[in-house]
Amino acid sequence: DCFPGTGFLGPCCLCRPFTMEEADRILIRTLRLCGAELPDELQSLREFSTEMIVEAVVRCLRVIDASLISGISHMLPPGMSARFRIGMSLAQACQELGFQGEVGYQTFLYSSEPDIRQLLLFLAEKLPRDSSEDANQPIGKSGALQRAIAAKIREQFSLPWVPPSCRTTRLQHIQGSCLMRHFHAQRLVLLPEKCLSSSDTISSDVRDFYEKYLPAVTTQVSQRAQLAASLLECSLANVSGVQEQEAEWKSQGLASRLSHEEYWQRKHQRLQKRVQDQLRQCSQHPTDSQLSAGASEGLMDTLKSLGSRSKQEQGKGSRFTRTEKFTFKPELASSAGPVAVESLPSSRKLDQDNRMQQEEEVTSLQQQLEQLSVQIEEVGTELKKLNLAFMQVEDARKQSELHLAEKEDVMKLKRQTVALLSDAENNLSKLQMVVESSTKRIVHLASQWENHRVPLVEQYRELKKLRQSRELESSRRLSDIKEVHEQIRAAAEEAKRKDVLYKQLLADIENLPKDVSRAAYTQRILEIVGNIKKQKEEITKILSDTKELQKEINNLTGKLDRTFAVTDELVYKDAKHDEAVRKAYKYLAALHENCSQLIETIEDTGTIMRGIRDLEEQIETEAGKRTLSNLEKILEDYKCIKQENISLLSRVREA
Repeated sequence: DCFPGTGFLGPCCLCRPFTMEEADRILIRTLRLCGAELPDELQSLREFSTEMIVEAVVRCLRVIDASLISGISHMLPPGMSARFRIGMSLAQACQELGFQGEVGYQTFLYSSEPDIRQLLLFLAEKLPRDSSEDANQPIGKSGALQRAIAAKIREQFSLPWVPPSCRTTRLQHIQGSCLMRHFHAQRLVLLPEKCLSSSDTISSDVRDFYEKYLPAVTTQVSQRAQLAASLLECSLANVSGVQEQEAEWKSQGLASRLSHEEYWQRKHQRLQKRVQDQLRQCSQHPTDSQLSAGASEGLMDTLKSLGSRSKQEQGKGSRFTRTEKFTFKPELASSAGPVAVESLPSSRKLDQDNRMQQEEEVTSLQQQLEQLSVQIEEVGTELKKLNLAFMQVEDARKQSELHLAEKEDVMKLKRQTVALLSDAENNLSKLQMVVESSTKRIVHLASQWENHRVPLVEQYRELKKLRQSRELESSRRLSDIKEVHEQIRAAAEEAKRKDVLYKQLLADIENLPKDVSRAAYTQRILEIVGNIKKQKEEITKILSDTKELQKEINNLTGKLDRTFAVTDELVYKDAKHDEAVRKAYKYLAALHENCSQLIETIEDTGTIMRGIRDLEEQIETEAGKRTLSNLEKILEDYKCIKQENISLLSRVREA
C-alpha cells in the first residue's frame, strides 16, 4: 500500500477511499521521524502499547519544546508510583501546550484509541513545519552535514566503553585520545574581498602580491593540525569585526548624519592623528634640567656620575671586569686583568681561591648596589617632597601677589579720593555732570540697542523654530532609515532562509523515488476532493429532502386535523336524528384515534431505532476504549502498588 521507507501512498490506493488505517500509517511515520523507535510491523494506533504511547508523546514534546519535559525519560520505570508521576507530568505538559481535551495519567497508562489518536494528532500539528525532523536543525547542505555528524555521534555512543588495554584498533581510533588536538591558532593572511572585485581601491602591486605570491592557507601554518583552529579563529575575527562595524554604524554613524564612507574616513583620520600624538609624546624625552627642577646639587652629581659610569661600562670587557669597574676600585681591575690573561692556575686550590674571591667580590658588589638603590629611592622621595614644597610655596606666592594687587587698587582709589577732597564742591559738580551725561548716554544706547535687538530676537526665534523643525525632520528620516535598514536585513534573512529551503527541497526531490508519478498523487488528491464535494452535495440534498418531507408531513397533519374537525361537526349534527349516522360518527372517532395511535407508534419506532444506533455507536466506542483490558491492568497495578507499600512498610520497620 505504501512505498518502502516513505509515508506516501502508492498508486493502488487511488481506487479506494482514504481510510483510518492510512491516516494511522502517516501518523506513525511522523512519530518515527521524531525519533520514536516503533516496530516496523506496526500499522495502526490500536496496536500501541503503553510504552509506545509514552515514548511517542515524549519524543514529540522534545521536538516541539524540550523545556516542557526536562528530566523526563521516554522509558517507563518499573515502579507504579514513578509511572503515575510521569503520566501526570506528560498530561501537564500537553495542557501547557494548549491541548483542550481531557488528559491525565490514565490517558497514557490506561489508554483508549480515540483519546490517543486525538492527542497524537494534536502533537503532530504542533510539530515544526520547516523541517521534517527538528526545527533546531539547520537545513540545506549544512543541515545534512550536521545530521550526518549527529548520526556518527549516536553510533559512537551506542558502542560500550572498553578499557584501553582491551580496545581493538577500531575502538582505539574511536575512543582513544589520538585524534585530540589543542586549539592553537596562527594568524592567516587571506585574500581580501576588494581583490575579488574589479574596483581600483588597491594598487596593482598589492593585487599582484595577493594574486601571485600569497601562499595558500595550508602552507601558512607551521603544523597541519593547527589549520582548522586558525581558519575558525580568522573567520570569527572577520564576522565579529563586521558585526561591530554594523552596530557602530547603527548607533553612532546614522546619528552623525554623514555618509558611510565619510564616517569611516573621519574615524580613520582621528585614529591616525591620535597615534601620531602618542608617538610624538613618546619621542620627546625630558632633559636633565627638567628632571632636576628643585632638586639638590648632591642628587645631580649622583645622577651625572651614574650616567657617566653607565657610558664607560658599555666598552669591551667581561662581565667580571665590568662588575669590578662598578665598585670604583681600579687597582683590582688592573691586577685581575693580567692574572686572567697571563697565567691560568693549574692546581685545584688556586681555582677554589679565585672562585671564593670572585664570590666575595660579587657579594660586596651586590651589597653596594642595594645601598645605591636605597640611596636613589631616598633621594627620589626627598625630590618628591621638595617638589611638593615648591608647589606649595608657588601657590602661596601667587595668592600674595593677588592680595597685593587688590590692596594696590584700593590704595589708588583712596589716593584719588583724597586728591579730590581739596576742591570738593567743584569736583562734586563736575562728577554730577559726568554722571548725568553718562546716564543720558546709557539711555540713548539702550534705545539704540532695543531697536537693534528686536529684529535680532525675531530672527533668532525664526531660526530656532527652523532648527527644531529640521531636527524633527532629520530624526523622523533617521527613524525611517533605521526601519528601512531593519526591513532590508529582515528581507535578506528571509531570502537566505528561502534560498536554503529551496535547495533543501531540490535535494529532497532528487532523493525521492524516480518511478513515482506525481500525476498519480495529484489525481488521488483530486479524487478525494471530488468525493468530499459529492458527499457534501448528497448531505445537502438529504437535508433539503428531509425539510421538504417534514413540511409535507406538517401540511398533511394540519389538513387532516381541519378535515376531521369539519367532518366531526357535520356528522355530529346529523347523528342527533339518525341512528346510522350516529354509528358512522362512532366509527369515525375510533378511526381517528387508531390513526393517531399508529402515527405515535411509528414515531416511537423511529426514536427507538435512533436510540439503537446511538447505543451501537457507544458500544463500538467503548469497545475501542478497551475497558476490560484497562480494568485488568488497573487491578494488576493496584496489586503492584499494594506490594510496594508492604515492602516500604517492612523497610521502615526494619530501619
